[in-house]
Amino acid sequence: MKKIIASLIITLTFTVLPAAIESAAAHQGQMTFAPVLREVTPAVVNISVTATKKITRNPLMDDPFFRRFFNLPEQRGPQTRQHQSVGSGVIINADKGYVVTNHHVVDGADEIRVTLQDRRQFKAELLGSDEATDIALLEIDADDLSEVPVGDSESIEVGDFVVAIGNPFGLGQTVTSGIVSALGRSGVIAQGYEDFIQTDASINPGNSGGALVSLEGQLIGINTAIITPAGGNVGIGFAVPVNMMQGVVAQLIEHGEVERGQLGVVIQDVTPDLAEALELDSPEGALVSEVMAGSAAEDADIRVGDVVTAVNDKAIRNSAQLRNTIGLMRVGEELELSIVRDGRSLEVEAEIGEPSKVTRRGGQNTYDFAGATLRDATPRHGSSGCPCRRGREQGYVKTTSSCQ
Repeated sequence: MKKIIASLIITLTFTVLPAAIESAAAHQGQMTFAPVLREVTPAVVNISVTATKKITRNPLMDDPFFRRFFNLPEQRGPQTRQHQSVGSGVIINADKGYVVTNHHVVDGADEIRVTLQDRRQFKAELLGSDEATDIALLEIDADDLSEVPVGDSESIEVGDFVVAIGNPFGLGQTVTSGIVSALGRSGVIAQGYEDFIQTDASINPGNSGGALVSLEGQLIGINTAIITPAGGNVGIGFAVPVNMMQGVVAQLIEHGEVERGQLGVVIQDVTPDLAEALELDSPEGALVSEVMAGSAAEDADIRVGDVVTAVNDKAIRNSAQLRNTIGLMRVGEELELSIVRDGRSLEVEAEIGEPSKVTRRGGQNTYDFAGATLRDATPRHGSSGCPCRRGREQGYVKTTSSCQ
């Protein structure tokens, strides 16, 4: 009986394991990721950044009486020092030498150097960077490069096996494995466009900009941030989905920056209570709570109380997803919105308009982003009263570049 149960467990185990692992199980009868990694790791690079940082000094040092009393020399001009940091990157186009990394890895860089797996080093040119999605695009002039095939982050599911590749703590190329822990995470980085893939594959300082790869050897995310009480991995890491990365990269190649438009609506999530009141089948979609005067939404006859359920036939689960979708569209781009109004399903055509600036409404600060307006509430996720933001300010949420 025990033999039968053991045989059944083994059979079930091999049934649920991905085909990519099964095909890799050839090395002395042991399960291994090696065949996939041999194809992928040459395209994951280490990035070294040199930047000039201003030294913060004690205000007393600028007081003439204080300096004279302690016989201190006069300090002239701003005090600066050379600062070095390390991160990771992914080659996405071998012919053109395009390397994707994080914005925070190369922000303020005076010089960027890329080191390949074969130890060749190249000076990189920054083609463009987008702080809102934390994506940057570099270019290197090199031959015989490898690239990672780009997958589809919409096709992954919670529980899928993934591999994270990067340069943790400046040690050099390192591979870790885990699963997709959650999808569509937001509220990790304040005022950014977030639709993070969460994984328990070990991501540590220095992994920023590295690859999150499926077991088919396809790039599905760019490792970006971790939640860490003690400075190391605790099994909660985040990656920018590759589909979002591709939209940003396309604009960086064309314009050197991301040109975001705006629909011009204030939106919020649909709660179960709201879904019942609005006679919706499920608590999904983005509820329009305000339409900006003179906006593209007003021109398209979008009204307060409308629930946006899809954009260009792509389902919208919540307000963050609508914001991300609209935020990657350009001014003048046309789209079709599926909405529910007074219990009826409608299709509305709109054209993305110019983004507006920070405004004031009812005595509150209102931040107009592409596609939505977010207000300070008490406590709103990411606001000064939010425990997640306090965690960031106290060092519990960190991006994953490391300094030397």
